[in-house]
Amino acid sequence: MSHLIILPIVLPALLAPFIIMVLRHHLDLQRIFSIGGTVVLLAVALVLTWQAAGGAIQVYELGDWPAPFGIVLVLDRLSAMMVLLTALLALVVLLHAVGSGWDARGWHFHALFQFQLMGVLGAFLTGDAFNLFVFFEVLLIASYGLMIHSGGSARLRAGVQYVVYNLLGSTLFLFALGTIYSVTGTLNMADLAVKIGQLPAEDTALIRVGAVLLLLVFAIKAAVLPLHFWLPASYANAPAPVAALFAIMTKVGAYAILRFYTLVFPPDLGVTAGLVGEWLLPAALLTLVVGMVGILGARQVSRMTAFAAIGSMGTLLTAISLFTPQATAAALYYVVHSTFATALMFLVADLVIERRGDGLEPTAPMPQGGLIAALFFAGAIAVAGMPPLSGFIGKLLVLDAARADPDMRLIWAVLLVMSLVAIIGLGRVGSLLFWKPHDAALGLALDAEAAGDDVAAADPGPRAPGLPFVAVFALLGALVLLTVLAGPMSSYAAATVEQLYDPTGYIDAVLKGP
Repeated sequence: MSHLIILPIVLPALLAPFIIMVLRHHLDLQRIFSIGGTVVLLAVALVLTWQAAGGAIQVYELGDWPAPFGIVLVLDRLSAMMVLLTALLALVVLLHAVGSGWDARGWHFHALFQFQLMGVLGAFLTGDAFNLFVFFEVLLIASYGLMIHSGGSARLRAGVQYVVYNLLGSTLFLFALGTIYSVTGTLNMADLAVKIGQLPAEDTALIRVGAVLLLLVFAIKAAVLPLHFWLPASYANAPAPVAALFAIMTKVGAYAILRFYTLVFPPDLGVTAGLVGEWLLPAALLTLVVGMVGILGARQVSRMTAFAAIGSMGTLLTAISLFTPQATAAALYYVVHSTFATALMFLVADLVIERRGDGLEPTAPMPQGGLIAALFFAGAIAVAGMPPLSGFIGKLLVLDAARADPDMRLIWAVLLVMSLVAIIGLGRVGSLLFWKPHDAALGLALDAEAAGDDVAAADPGPRAPGLPFVAVFALLGALVLLTVLAGPMSSYAAATVEQLYDPTGYIDAVLKGP
């Protein structure tokens, strides 16, 4: 039994208290240990992905207690891909936070960041439903601390709203687990898959209730309409690097939907047949509409990026809701793209806001405006799903997968029209940010000093000026790489789907032990 599987959870779990207790007065050392730990985490994630790519499912039994009585961690292709994606994103975001000085604007940024990683990675690796709940709570607590980092009344209000919504989700999660446990007597995912399949017909009503409650919980985490209300204010008011890291948070909800409704409640299970897809598809399409229309109507750069995150989740969940192997493979490709693209837009938005404020009203041209405009343009192409970046390939895969669905025309219409709306919305924002300021008459009338008042509202702390651009270019490079390597990535996604839609291997690996 390899101990490497548990390292993505143990490493940040040890690093976070070490930073608080030993390094809390030494920002430079916090940065060194936090970045160093994340680099090690990335190396571990690469090894785990390489191991999982072979097709073997690894199981780690904590305390040598076998499943279903003990807690297990499970590494398959899907969990390995999500761990690697998280580690890559975390390193880039951390570089931006250090370079822009965001980590110096409050206390305990790096410790909370590590706790956040622990929660997210634990959620991806656990093979137990109750431990999924525990890791949800860990990442909720850490994310609340990160969201209100550097203070401010607007940020605090958004943070409280975020916590209230997510505590509601946690309560529903407990009810769902209690309901399912009362019928099956287990919360191990593999054991649940076996026992729910053997249930007599008279015991299935409670299981259907549990399945619906779980879907509501995961829908809150994934910001699916109408349970998305916490996201625009929360992401728009969070510090930019935190919002960029949160690009993976909504993916935890999408991951949980994918894991539970292919393993525990698979599409061909009579008890819950048609229960998820029929509800999830219209909700996902409406989420996409709200996100893209929100871009069109946004009055602040930060809210525009928050609505872009909602729109990308709508596209992703549309693919997931079809629950076919081809659509799931498209969703796996798109999940990688949308995570990097959303994070890229948040970091570019931070570069803009730092120089001219959050509003979209015309101001004087910003420093380094040409470079930032080019980065914004690239991010806009990625978010809208236009060629030549990976978003275009991802949307083509989703459209192709929807061809066999009875709602094909509706799905195609919504995806294509909303892509056009996104292009118009992003074009409007780009014009206001980078073109209007160069209007000669307007430029003379503006007071640059007044325009900079918003920017100087918070002490930026010590900075490494070039590092934020390194982080942004790294994300852009990841998108280019995802485009160039679309073939191998699609092959990996197809192999992952084979594992997901044939859960026998997962169940045997967990219940028979390593």
